[in-house]
Amino acid sequence: MGKLKSIEELESLRQQLLAAEDPDRPVVRVCLGPGCLAQGADKVSRAFRAAIKARRLKAEVKPLVKETGCHGFCSQGTLVSLAPANLFYVRVKAEDVKEIVETSLLKDRVVERLLYTENGTRFRSAAEIPFYRRQQKIILKNVGVIDPLDIKDALAAGAYRSLAKALTAMSPDEVIRTVEVSGLRGRGGGGFPTGFKWKKAVEHARENPGAVYIIANGEEGDPGAFMDRAVLEADPFRVIEGLTIAAYAVGAAEGFLYVRREYPIAVSHVREAIRKAEEQGYLGENIVGGKFSFRLQVREGAGAFVCGEETALIQSIEGERGMPRLRPPYPAQSGLWGRPTLINNVETLACLPWILRHGPEAFAALGTEKSKGTKVFSLAGKINRGGLIEVSMGIPIREIVYGIGGGIRGGREFKAVLVGGPSGGCIPARLADTRVDYEELASTGSIMGSGGLVVLDDRDCAVEIARYFLQFTQNESCGKCTFCRIGTKRMLEILQRICAGKGVEADLRTLEDLSRAVKQGSLCGLGQTAPNPVLTTLRYFREEYEAHIRERRCPAAQCKALIHYSVLESCTGCTLCAQACPVQAILPKPYERHAVIDELCTRCGMCVTACPESAIDVG
Repeated sequence: MGKLKSIEELESLRQQLLAAEDPDRPVVRVCLGPGCLAQGADKVSRAFRAAIKARRLKAEVKPLVKETGCHGFCSQGTLVSLAPANLFYVRVKAEDVKEIVETSLLKDRVVERLLYTENGTRFRSAAEIPFYRRQQKIILKNVGVIDPLDIKDALAAGAYRSLAKALTAMSPDEVIRTVEVSGLRGRGGGGFPTGFKWKKAVEHARENPGAVYIIANGEEGDPGAFMDRAVLEADPFRVIEGLTIAAYAVGAAEGFLYVRREYPIAVSHVREAIRKAEEQGYLGENIVGGKFSFRLQVREGAGAFVCGEETALIQSIEGERGMPRLRPPYPAQSGLWGRPTLINNVETLACLPWILRHGPEAFAALGTEKSKGTKVFSLAGKINRGGLIEVSMGIPIREIVYGIGGGIRGGREFKAVLVGGPSGGCIPARLADTRVDYEELASTGSIMGSGGLVVLDDRDCAVEIARYFLQFTQNESCGKCTFCRIGTKRMLEILQRICAGKGVEADLRTLEDLSRAVKQGSLCGLGQTAPNPVLTTLRYFREEYEAHIRERRCPAAQCKALIHYSVLESCTGCTLCAQACPVQAILPKPYERHAVIDELCTRCGMCVTACPESAIDVG
């Protein structure tokens, strides 16, 4: 395609690419996100290619197979969409492909059994499905649509128009002002105003002449969170474009995209996208008309959660152990190798192309007064429709859980939602009308975090949830500061005692005192937010802590030391529970009511799973 010299030339190329596409030619899009890959999506894709090849169709009518990133509806994978028929199939297996090709591609008919069905209604297209219908996509607009490794596909979808606009029609200060007007706040945790952060980076860069570095923070280590990974895998050109725009705004000639090594697909896609962007003149020397040069490298993290903190991330890139540094100086003053450094989260950078293309006012019109735009979340836990979602800021939690997520699995009772992963808080169902807004979430004792949403039902124990997430942060602590290293360890020991039925009344006061000390005395955000799950569960579910301590009882029947298994009168004596028990705590007595030997029982739950009569009581 050759290097481009102006925004007009870029637009001309885009129109040529669009004109070259035959609107009548069938296109099969197969989701190759990790969730679908786990269900055999790669086999589905190969089966489509083989079935289409076997038909020996003419080139002009041969369906085109595109392997895309995550479509979002992970609970229904493998996902396949067909254009221009606008059909959306779920739970597709390789053995279904021949029928899809023969029925839908060649005869223009629907394979009814592969449509998503809910409450007796079958949905032909993705746009009709409640999971998608209630979303508002900006960052994820091209996700599941384009081939993430095809730069022509990305260009046809509008990639690099915003970068060309910035380089040819805007000064760096104008770009910064545009971001300020948009109201964009950092999507990686605390929600710091992006435009203000850029201005400070520029000020310090001018006071300290020399190379300025810029870093995209893709260290996403929260349990249950996969937002950044999905964007990097499915639309890497968008992130690279946003990063290049930010680099132009602050005067950075070199940048790094930091991604954890546990995301091999994301790492591979980003590297390939960088290579292709360099080939086409969107990265490297003299970008779009020669006004700006920018080099970008990928750095793989070793999977340390603490490296999500800016100064620890910088240490990691420098080849040191990822540990936070004292601030000041802030990275904008002295960051990577002592140079002024700007660090933004992957999702934050992915917002920039849309803002420059549609205008800051359009972005600011979305969301709330203080929380603008949209936010990507990973929706997980005890939910009917889990996956990757993008919603307008200000949407109530209830709308996410019931409107998008379809309510609680198995008809159970909605108990709480954990927002922000191990750094966030546990928001109870009675506060489900809380809006997704930085300030409103903070008022509940939680934080927005990077965007993980884990939904809990009435079978989840609040004390165990707090213990689980505190154990995660305690394990991930770098150990540099005493409050985080020792304080979280002592808190974890108390929670372990309570879950084991050995807690005492004084433990609750000690937990609260330790939590406040750890929050105030820790060096970085990991320690400062580690007590959030503990404090919020104490605040909203204190009665569960008291039941564990005073009654030696787990109301949710989850803490093994505090539960017992018994057999109800409805037992038919089928012996399946005895056969499933790995420690022979149930003796087989055909046609008689069985019994559980409590001192042998390991509380593994195998008998509950095996019993066809639901005759095993846990309490």
